[in-house]
Amino acid sequence: MNDGPAREPAKDRISLLVLGLGNVLLGDDGLGAATLACIEKEYVVPPGVRLEDGGTLGLSLLGLIADSDNVILVDAVRVDAPPGTLVRLSGTDVLDAVRDRLSPHQVGVADLLDAARHIDCYPATVTLLGLVPDAIDLAVARSSAVCEGLGELVAAIVREVQSLGYKMLPETQAADRNRPIHNLARHFGM
Repeated sequence: MNDGPAREPAKDRISLLVLGLGNVLLGDDGLGAATLACIEKEYVVPPGVRLEDGGTLGLSLLGLIADSDNVILVDAVRVDAPPGTLVRLSGTDVLDAVRDRLSPHQVGVADLLDAARHIDCYPATVTLLGLVPDAIDLAVARSSAVCEGLGELVAAIVREVQSLGYKMLPETQAADRNRPIHNLARHFGM
């Protein structure tokens, strides 16, 4: 006999969320998805780490953020530096950067982070890693400056993930190379 309402099972927490942001139809703004595709193709993502292409979904990503202990945002970041320059921001610098509308979708990111803070679900750490864009125009290809910096960005994300206690092995060193491909578009860098 049940004396009360059924309890919902506890949600699975995401220890570390690596969230690609941006619009793949706006040239360099699509580097978040391209970067995740490189990581997924070149590295074995360890348990506890989740890669997600958030695109331009803004507040629709609140559930992911609220369920995450740590978050790495990957995006095009406009700062006073040459195109292709690696940018790393953390803590309150992330909020300040996304409020300045660094790219067309980031007002949604500011709202997302503010909403997480208002409902007391802000992750323990939030880091923004990205590259300075050269062109955010209607195009599916990224500029040469961003393409050249992509390897450095991937390496920076791997270092950040490892600094949080996760071991990311290059795909060539992994024991199990027969992983299923869950997202073909991401796998092929689209």
